Amino acid sequence: MNVLAFAATNSTQSINKQFVQYAGALLQEHSAQVNYLDLNDYEMPLYSVDREQAGGIPQAAHDFYKAIGEADAVVISFAEHNGNYTAAYKNIFDWTSRIDMKVFQGKPVVFMAAAPGPGGAQSVLSIAKTSAPFFNANVVGDVSLPSFYDNFDAETGTVKHAEVNEKLKAVLKDLIAAA
Repeated sequence: MNVLAFAATNSTQSINKQFVQYAGALLQEHSAQVNYLDLNDYEMPLYSVDREQAGGIPQAAHDFYKAIGEADAVVISFAEHNGNYTAAYKNIFDWTSRIDMKVFQGKPVVFMAAAPGPGGAQSVLSIAKTSAPFFNANVVGDVSLPSFYDNFDAETGTVKHAEVNEKLKAVLKDLIAAA
C-alpha cells in the first residue's frame, strides 16, 4: 500500500508535520510505504483566472495532482490559520482543482489537525470534511490533536494523549482497509 502523507502548511517548524510523520510511522508498522510530500516543493504564484489564462496551469500543480493519483491513500494534517486552511495549501489546492475538480481522485483519505490550543484546529478540520465530497475524497476518518505541546512527545515523536492515540490508530486501520 502506497500512502501519500503531508502537512497542509509550508512551515518548516510545523507541529502538523510532526503529527503526520507520527501517523506515517504507524502506517509503516502495517507495511505501508509512506511518501511524504512537502508543500514547499510546490510553490506557485497566487492563483487567479488572469494568471491561468496568461500562462496556463503551473507544472507544480500537475505534479501535486499526479502524486495524489499515484497513491493508494492520502493522509493530511491541516494547520489552521485564522480558522481556515493555510494560504500555501489553499493556493496549491486552487491551482490543482483547475486540472480536475476531483483533486483527491476517489482516494481514501484521513484528515488530521493539530493545534497548540485546546480547540485542536477543529475549524479547518470541519471545512476540509465538509468540502471533501466536492473534490472526490473518500474520508474514512479524522483526528484532532488539541494542546499539541501537552499531548505530543517531541523527543519520541509520539502522541501522549491516550484517547487521541487510540482514535488515530483506529482511523489508520480503517484507511488501510479502504485502500
